[in-house]
Amino acid sequence: MSKTKIFYVEDELFLGKIVRESLESRGFDVVMESDGANVLPSFLKLRPDVCVLDIMLPNKDGFEIAEEIRDLDKDVPILFVTAKGRTEDVVKGFALGGNDYIRKPFSMEEMIVRIHNTLRSREGAVVALADGPVEIGRYRFLWKKQVLALDNQERKLSFRESELLKLLYAQRDKVIDRKDILQLLWGSDSFFNSRNLDVYITKLRSYLKEDDRLEIITIKGVGYRFVV
Repeated sequence: MSKTKIFYVEDELFLGKIVRESLESRGFDVVMESDGANVLPSFLKLRPDVCVLDIMLPNKDGFEIAEEIRDLDKDVPILFVTAKGRTEDVVKGFALGGNDYIRKPFSMEEMIVRIHNTLRSREGAVVALADGPVEIGRYRFLWKKQVLALDNQERKLSFRESELLKLLYAQRDKVIDRKDILQLLWGSDSFFNSRNLDVYITKLRSYLKEDDRLEIITIKGVGYRFVV
């Protein structure tokens, strides 16, 4: 069985060495990068199974790196490492396509559990849609570009908005369990992720309001049903 490939971006070299060696001792294949200028070439060469990105980096922070990675790969799991505790920083990370985050200082056991969770989330979140634009009522959903179009107007969706709409459409007219959505798209049904889901559902409802045939119905205590 091939090893899980981890792309680790960390500028604290002593900490990075400890984390890299700990992960390698547990059977992971780790490539570490500390310079933002080398991130994309290293990513393209490795094509990792999961990315672990420190947020506080010189010259180019983890958020910028995540955006660049998402332009190249919409699916690779991203785990942010942060010394920040501000909610807005965590929300920003999720909006950019992050799958999870871990706060410093952390234990290796916690990091490994989170890595495994993001990988399981990726395996379970694959939703089959046609390669081209998908017609959703009056809207055209260009899911590969993360764009929702109505007439001649286009709205750029965040990675998480696009993945949620993709999931709702793939399961249209069926009731989707709220916990299943959280596990598939966030890898955890924690309270914080649950509140994030509420925000994204509200946003999608507002984006789709021009077609009154479309409705995201809340099934209280269960989940959602997307009526198309």
